[in-house]
Amino acid sequence: MKAILFAATLFATPALAAAADFDAGRLSEHIRILSADDFEGRGPATPAEAKTVDYISRAFAEAGLQPGGDKGPDGRRTWTQDVPLAQFDNAADPVSSFTAGGQVLPMRQRQEIAIRAMATGEDRLSIKDAPVVFIGYGVKAPERNWDDYKGVDLKGKVALVLVNDPDFEGGEGDFGGKAMTYYGRWTYKYEEAARQGALGYIVIHETAPASYGWPTVTNSNTIAIFDIVRQDPKAVHAPLEAWVQRDVVVDLFKRAGLDFEKARTDARSRAFRPVELKGVTFSAQADVDHKTIVSKNVVGVAPGTDLADEYVLYTSHWDHLGIGPADANGDTIYNGAADNAAGTAGLIELARAFAHGPRPRRTVIFNSVTAEEKGLLGSEYYAANPLYPLGRTAININMDGLSLNGPARDVVAIGQGSSEVDRYMEAAAKANGQVVSPDPRPEAGSFFRSDQFSLVKRGVPAMYAKGGQDLVDGGRAAGKAAADDYVAKRYHQPDDEFNPNWNYDGAIKDLQLQYAVGRALADSGDWPAWTEGAEFKAARDASASERR
Repeated sequence: MKAILFAATLFATPALAAAADFDAGRLSEHIRILSADDFEGRGPATPAEAKTVDYISRAFAEAGLQPGGDKGPDGRRTWTQDVPLAQFDNAADPVSSFTAGGQVLPMRQRQEIAIRAMATGEDRLSIKDAPVVFIGYGVKAPERNWDDYKGVDLKGKVALVLVNDPDFEGGEGDFGGKAMTYYGRWTYKYEEAARQGALGYIVIHETAPASYGWPTVTNSNTIAIFDIVRQDPKAVHAPLEAWVQRDVVVDLFKRAGLDFEKARTDARSRAFRPVELKGVTFSAQADVDHKTIVSKNVVGVAPGTDLADEYVLYTSHWDHLGIGPADANGDTIYNGAADNAAGTAGLIELARAFAHGPRPRRTVIFNSVTAEEKGLLGSEYYAANPLYPLGRTAININMDGLSLNGPARDVVAIGQGSSEVDRYMEAAAKANGQVVSPDPRPEAGSFFRSDQFSLVKRGVPAMYAKGGQDLVDGGRAAGKAAADDYVAKRYHQPDDEFNPNWNYDGAIKDLQLQYAVGRALADSGDWPAWTEGAEFKAARDASASERR
């Protein structure tokens, strides 16, 4: 099953008449191998990491790339970039409880609560009878004249916070309507908690605003926690970072003589003020193991010609969750076939297409990054320590999965409307026989949840595309059903396993699109710009002198 894309005269900017040949058999074999049980879920800092990094390095070499990572003792590039990471583990399940009206309410780890390993660098989490305060959505956004904290002193206190941002329920307001802003991400909420001096911060889980169920929360938060190595980890981490089931919070409000639904509604207004739950306290104890490890990004390049010191960057993360809590069938291996052995396979095959096609004018970088599942850490490290200047990087094209349910009539643009990258994507989709559709789940905040965001924060324009939901076989109903089924049953769960019956026609269309956009920008001197008013435009403008 092969497809050929001829990317001639697709865009208003110059593009070579180049062909890319993508083979379903090679894609399938990469995914099968990388998601097999003997790769143990590809967890960073495990024996499986070395096996995964070796496989991708060899695959890049076989595809025809040159090493593009750190320089070795001889001054030559290697295949990898070292990524120092701090690793934190709970030595045993934390012991925690709420007390309300004098009654102790024990919380079971992974059942009612999910307490992350403390990331402050200390050996023991110890909280005793800390007052509990509801902070609404936990947003402090001066540019929107919004402050959920209103000067409350959180020192020595534990905050409860809603997931997503204040526009989620009503669909309109100061935060862009249904589309989640960065203020809706739990990562932002934890960082703001540290800035506010909170002793602890507990996110209230609700499936719709989180965009995933409780199993995803527990599987992602009760295993080893990683972070980049920081001089002052307490600046971005409160001692307690956790999630709690909604029903627990509803009960706590009732015991405190409060109505959770009313408080939740009040939180949608900028007039909201923090609410202390009178008579409610929280306690937790946990021993924490912590150490520094070195993980690896795998980096290869297809060297350019006359614009070799300018770059097109492709990224896709190789890691998944490794070995974790057993599911109902006793399976403990989180294979990560769709997420993201599939994207890794696509990255390898895109590398082959560039290495075996006409040599691009710009150098094309292929970076298989680590620790995405730990908080975009591999891409964050690359963005903070770039091997190739970000100011001369024309675009980042990121892949987090491939379409495995067959071809679609559309392709979904995540983060559409903020840069000139849109016109490249639209032209490539048209040549691919597809249309570009808006994100069907903007409330999920996908633009902030994958590796392109690490580059975007530094001003690099990015394309993050997903296969569409208007399937050729079954239409939008079938596409939505397949997406919903994946999120409910496989996303961040052991059942994300290789399926020999996958239809790769959609995956090939994905790669055609990714290739066409990257090829057009690799063969031109064009610099896609952010639109006026885009929040990342200033960062890009600051590096303008680096570009021709």
